[in-house]
Parts: sequence; C-alpha cells; structure tokens
Amino acid sequence: MTQMTLAKALTGGLRRAMDDDAKVLVMGEDVGKLGGVFRVTDGLQKDFGEDRVIDTPLSESGILGTAVGLAMRGYRPVCEIQFDGFVYPAYDQIVSQVAKLCFRSLGKLPMPIVIRIPFGGGIGAVEHHSESPEAQFAHTAGLKVVACSNPPDAYWMIQQAVRADDPIVFFEPKRRYWEKAEVDESASPPPLFSSQVRREGTDCTLLAYGPMVKTSLEAALAADQEGRSLEVIDLRTLSPLDMGPVLGSVRKTGRVVVVHEATVNLGLGAELAARITEECFYALEAPVLRVGGFDTPYPPSRIEEEYLPDLDRVLDAVDRALGY
Repeated sequence: MTQMTLAKALTGGLRRAMDDDAKVLVMGEDVGKLGGVFRVTDGLQKDFGEDRVIDTPLSESGILGTAVGLAMRGYRPVCEIQFDGFVYPAYDQIVSQVAKLCFRSLGKLPMPIVIRIPFGGGIGAVEHHSESPEAQFAHTAGLKVVACSNPPDAYWMIQQAVRADDPIVFFEPKRRYWEKAEVDESASPPPLFSSQVRREGTDCTLLAYGPMVKTSLEAALAADQEGRSLEVIDLRTLSPLDMGPVLGSVRKTGRVVVVHEATVNLGLGAELAARITEECFYALEAPVLRVGGFDTPYPPSRIEEEYLPDLDRVLDAVDRALGY
C-alpha cells in the first residue's frame, strides 16, 4: 500500500500502462518537459523519451486528429486536454471521427484513444478553466465516458481505459488532484464500467461522480449525526451507466438525490431520474431530486462557491426527499 495523491496515482497508472505496452503514447500541450500543468505526466518524458511523451502545438484539434491516425496504425494514444474548457476546438474531431470510425469501418478500425480531461471547479480558475462538459460526450454514441473520484480508482481506471479498444473520455476532478489515499498496486480492481457503493445506508440514496463523491460522503456523515442513514454510490462510468447498484439501492431506500457540478438542465441527473422512474416507479417514496450547477456558465472564481453544490444544498435536497 502506497500513499498517493490522485494526480500521482494517475502518473503511476500511466507509467505502468506505458511499461506494459510500447504502443502507448502520451501527447498534449506541455505534457513532456513541464509534466503537465497539474504535473500528472511529470517524469514520463525523461523515462520514456520524446517519441512516446510528445509535447504538441497548442491545437486540440491537431492533437485528436493526430491521435486518430496513430490509433489507425495500432498505437494507443493518451491525449491530455489541458483544461476542460479547451476541449471544444477538438469537439469536431471527437464527435465526427473518434466516435464514429469504428462503426464506419464495421469494426475494422478500433479507436483505442483515451482523452484525459481535468474537469469541474473549485480551484479559483479564470474563464474557460472550469467546466463540466461530461453530458455532451455521454450523449455521443460511440464514446465511453468515465470519471474517477479517488486515488485508487485513478490508478486503476486509467490503466483499464488505456487497454480498452474503444475511445474513452476520461474525466479527472481537478479540485481533488491533491487529495491523498492508500493505493494497493497489487489489488484486483473492479471492472472499469461499474458503479460502486461507497457508503451503505437505508433512508436515501445519493448518486454522484467525480468531485461530488467526496461532497456526498461528507453529507452522509453530517446526516448520520441527525440519525439519517444515506447510501452513497460513486457512478464512475457515465456512458455506459451501470444501473445495477443504483436500482438495488433505490429499491432499498425509496428516495434518490443525484449530485453533479454540471448544470442541472439536461445533465446526467435527468437521465438517471428517467431510468430510475422507468425501472423502480413503485419503489419510489418521493420524486428523484437533482442538485447541480445553476443554468449559467461557471461564474468568476470569487463567487464560484455560490455556484458549486455544497453540503447544505445536498442536505436540503435530502430533507425534501424525506419530507414526502
């Protein structure tokens, strides 16, 4: 067991993936000499060379277009998008090429591309440096979308994503990069596309992913002081959704609150609410409630704490769910 930050767990996972397969490449803006703006790729270029850890021009479209060509020739590129708000110049490549080429070629051209995106707020960043675009990619057929929330998951999920033959958008909660936990490098991790129960409870289910998992666990701890038992599920995979643990929990608690940073309108919470209602209508004791960002762009950093879902907003939703 080794104590690691989430960022260093990603570094370790990438290093192990590159050791295991010489076809794995890391590419992006400042990922080499600098080691990335969050130092996730620190030391990789020194150990693997400039041919495998590639500093690219400031062109997200160029990064993904190059990755498509590399994937077609048998490589496994891992592309870093420096900040969530910088992904949009590459959106055409991702949606029009990365997501479709395997289908267009009847499976003859797999696209084993991992697109790493630090996402969410909480670091006091300027405009375009705090976004939550996950629903846009989860809505795109042909892409898989996952989000880690803690160091052990970061370490294992990045390796599993690199080994997959499908294109995977890999969201990393940037405000959690510096949080530490024990990582067992000899463990047997759960499947990549699986949800996990992080805390068991009986009164209400909290569904979260990425940065909001910790917030939900803190809410469950606070609720416990008031005699309320909250179950917390870390979704981990956003497309495909793993509904087994979710539906099992809903049938037990009868109440659900979905928590995400992204705007509530047409967010992951809406899809989860629809599926839960379709499958568990008679088990529900209250409507599925959602806690998320307001229907505005992320605000300036000095007031982003007013925008981001926090303990009080989650507990207020729990109170409303239990009030039915």
